[in-house]
Amino acid sequence: MNITIFLADDHAVVRDGLRLLLETQPGFQVVGAAADGREAVRQIGHLLPRIALLDIAMPQLNGLEATHQLAEKSPATRVIILSMHATSEHVLQALKGGAWGYLVKEAAGGEVVKAVREVHAGHRYVSQKILDLVLEYCVSLSEAASAVTPLARLSPREREVLQLVAEGKSSADIARILPLSSKTVDTYRSRLMGKLGVKDLSGLIKFVIQHGLSPMD
Repeated sequence: MNITIFLADDHAVVRDGLRLLLETQPGFQVVGAAADGREAVRQIGHLLPRIALLDIAMPQLNGLEATHQLAEKSPATRVIILSMHATSEHVLQALKGGAWGYLVKEAAGGEVVKAVREVHAGHRYVSQKILDLVLEYCVSLSEAASAVTPLARLSPREREVLQLVAEGKSSADIARILPLSSKTVDTYRSRLMGKLGVKDLSGLIKFVIQHGLSPMD
């Protein structure tokens, strides 16, 4: 039986390159692709692939939040995160959110086939480039456990609103996308700004960019 795979990345050249690489492997079948996180969640919920390769920084819904949602909508799908970032916070957020693997994009071409096979077999897979980082984190786990990351202060819905606000979406736009009322969106925005200690839109945009949750062209 083929290993069914879904690809999500906002850059077509990355999606096409991964598709070409994976489809040359015996027993691999790419069943779909998407350019944003929300569309990826929708399609994966319908196609139910065994593996989903998700870019961490995508429009509308980033890879971390998409992983959270897929844990409910397609629990049999095992997510592998692709990222430009190799920090302990990114890796921690991905694994805590339900991801089975984490690959650094610059090394993904040489490791993605191995990662897919390992994760499909039921094993976690972390890019060799950041394996030392993960091991160092494990050693200092007791100290890290007492620290609350900024993202951890927000609810899943607040994180969605955060990204959409930072992408320049108005309250009306966000209300249509989620969907919520504009008044509810304003409430979420006010609440998350208080939790993050930011006072204006530029502060929100800076936070999203610093945490690698918004696509940068």
